[in-house]
Amino acid sequence: APAPAPASVPAPAPASSGGAAAPEPSAVPPAEPLYPDAWQPRQGVELIALDKVTARSAPLRGGLGEKLTFGALTVTALSCQVRPPTQPADAAAFLEITDSTGTVPPFRGWVWLAEPSRNLYESPLYDIHLTGCR
Repeated sequence: APAPAPASVPAPAPASSGGAAAPEPSAVPPAEPLYPDAWQPRQGVELIALDKVTARSAPLRGGLGEKLTFGALTVTALSCQVRPPTQPADAAAFLEITDSTGTVPPFRGWVWLAEPSRNLYESPLYDIHLTGCR
């Protein structure tokens, strides 16, 4: 009958001045995202603004916290996020919109690329639509 295997004995640590040796870089697995299906933040926003009276439209692009203007509107994006590649494409932005004419109360809320009808900003003069995050 074969002899029983000896009890596992840890190998001695290599001699070094700092204690335990660091693992080889190839032995460390890449970090996995904590929530792989979560929305991913971006640093900027892309919008299209429409003046309903003149039918003039213009793209608005800027970083988070930057004040973008179109006519009497001032738009500030506080967050812009996209879905991960494993999900259907979409983007969402949290916007603050003020109208210097005072005809519309200030807006503060989320707007979605894939569902523009959920945008709750209502103005008789302007439309604002999200076209993406950057």
